[in-house]
Amino acid sequence: MKQILQFLLVGLVLMAVLVVYDGFYILEEGKQVVVTQFGAPVGDPVTEAGLHLKMPFLQQTNHFEKKIQIWDGDPNQIPTNDKTFVFLDVTARWRITDALRYLQAVGGSESRAQSLLDDIIGGTVRDMVNKNNLIEIVRSSDWSEATMSVGISAESMGTKPVMGRDKIADIILKIAAQATPQYGIELIDVMIKRVNYIESVRTKVYDRMISERKRIAAEKRSKGEGQKAEILGTVEKELKEIMSGANREAVTIKGKADAEATKIYGLAYSQDADFYEFLKTLESYEKIIGANTSLILSSESELYKYLNNVEGK
Repeated sequence: MKQILQFLLVGLVLMAVLVVYDGFYILEEGKQVVVTQFGAPVGDPVTEAGLHLKMPFLQQTNHFEKKIQIWDGDPNQIPTNDKTFVFLDVTARWRITDALRYLQAVGGSESRAQSLLDDIIGGTVRDMVNKNNLIEIVRSSDWSEATMSVGISAESMGTKPVMGRDKIADIILKIAAQATPQYGIELIDVMIKRVNYIESVRTKVYDRMISERKRIAAEKRSKGEGQKAEILGTVEKELKEIMSGANREAVTIKGKADAEATKIYGLAYSQDADFYEFLKTLESYEKIIGANTSLILSSESELYKYLNNVEGK
């Protein structure tokens, strides 16, 4: 009898240990749990970290992430509205907001959740790219014409950008986020990581970039030539103004000098008219008679009389 009681006591202790071991569970920070009994959910999801109680052996715990997770899609070749094929690499952030619905709709499998996001986000991305031209995909709405890294202007693409890549990503998020709550998932954001061209398009883009840069260089050269002509015109105008002022000042000075000389000549003439007449005659002779000059003079000429008087002396 004593041995039976000992066995029963040991059995009860072992059962108590098993109950304690399987009847409690620890929920880590950043995790959430859905308790199931025979596969059916029991109660609301547990989201508070710490020690929690469940029915041992009959109930199981299903742990899920509460933190933000990353979805990273495979790069896909997608045609744009203007029939240009591009490779798009898209990523997104998501989290489980309703663990019970997530368990029921997805089965608690993260790989299946990633597959669902592939279909939802990937399909939305493809639809949006199909509806927009290349210029909308490759540029951001806050880029200016001068800072476009792809080297393609709106004019060279034949259309004006309306939204840009970041706004398209916002629309993709808005559309895709409407489909995820039914799976207990909240889509936080969607971002286009990289846009690349297929080889045939890349060659055309490079040619267009070269053409665009040549056009910009020609515009700058033309602008420079215009500025050069304007500067030279200004210099020439200023030079003419300076020369005109200098000539005007020279003429004024010369006029004053001539007036002063005339005044002096007048004073000299008034003091001795005969001497002045004689001096002017000599000056005229100096201009007329050279080293090899031959003169034919009339006997009535004043010069002849003067020369004749000189010879007589």
